[in-house]
Amino acid sequence: MRLEGAIPAEVLAAVRAPFTAAGGVEVQTPVAEPLSLYLDLAGEALRERLFLVQGPGREEYCLRPDFTLGIAQAHIADGTGAGRYAYAGPAFRVAPAGSNRTEQFLQIGLEAYEAADGPAADAAMALLAWRAASAGGRDDLTLVLGDVSLFGAFLEALGLAEASVGRLRTAFSRPSRLARELADAPTAEPPGGRLAELLVDLDEARAGAVLEEIWSLAGIEPVGGRGASEVVRRLTARAAAGAGPRLSSREREAIASYLTIADEPRGALAAIAKLASGPALDAALSGWERRMAGLSEVPTARIRLATNFHRSFGYYDGVFFEVRSDALGEDQAVAAGGRYDGLPARLGAPLATGAVGCMVRPGRAWREGEA
Repeated sequence: MRLEGAIPAEVLAAVRAPFTAAGGVEVQTPVAEPLSLYLDLAGEALRERLFLVQGPGREEYCLRPDFTLGIAQAHIADGTGAGRYAYAGPAFRVAPAGSNRTEQFLQIGLEAYEAADGPAADAAMALLAWRAASAGGRDDLTLVLGDVSLFGAFLEALGLAEASVGRLRTAFSRPSRLARELADAPTAEPPGGRLAELLVDLDEARAGAVLEEIWSLAGIEPVGGRGASEVVRRLTARAAAGAGPRLSSREREAIASYLTIADEPRGALAAIAKLASGPALDAALSGWERRMAGLSEVPTARIRLATNFHRSFGYYDGVFFEVRSDALGEDQAVAAGGRYDGLPARLGAPLATGAVGCMVRPGRAWREGEA
């Protein structure tokens, strides 16, 4: 495992200062977290980027790749409706093959569970990430913005069926899956896969028994500690979500046009408005005008709204962002974050507050630091 080099104390202090000013209770999360949490949210493709460790029983764990999930669980366990949490500590990700990137590195961040004005809170969090990233001394930064909820509002404005909107929103963070959804011809694979097709008409107990028998005959161990009932629920839910009608050629063309838009935010928003209109989309575009007012500190030339921008962690359900360095490239973000209002519910908590956060990597923010 390649470790990050030493970062000067004055750089750390400068990068951390915006977070200190933003407030928040200092927390830490477990270094080892259940692997299934990440695979459920981001898919099996994430596995190769994680350091796996053996947990108690048959459950697999990974060294935390970030802090958001751990803090979400701590917030849920605390049982409060609102909370603001600051953190600083090591995170771990396997470097891509052939690269010399560090695999253990420092992250500093803030997670806010607050019933605040959404657009204003989004802008405040993105501005916090910008300030912290800039504090390391770089002058080649760009704030890149995306919004999966804006994509959803656009799909609604096209008049798509609810099942189709949900399916496409889910596919948004996985480019290959989204490309398949937008393909002209239907795929040979049924929604959810062949196994889901076989199990969908069985009750859960019988489907679970069938799946356990298949595992036993094939000598297969379930991935990530998932039991048969949980796998059945996920497969059948995926099959149901994928059962919506196929897209028409007009709908595919409109979505493809939407996904080519990348410009300074007001130019991008104007381009989106030319493609479709409707109550949900109009409200989403209005929210973006309010966000831009909160980001006036960032030079307009250094802000970009890209409709095809996505982040691999599948818990973002609203605005998300990265602060990138020209020198490091788009695949090595200096800072990142976004909105994930639905994450607590996905983790089993009936909490209704908003949730938004960001992190910065001081080792990348430092102008003389290594990637």
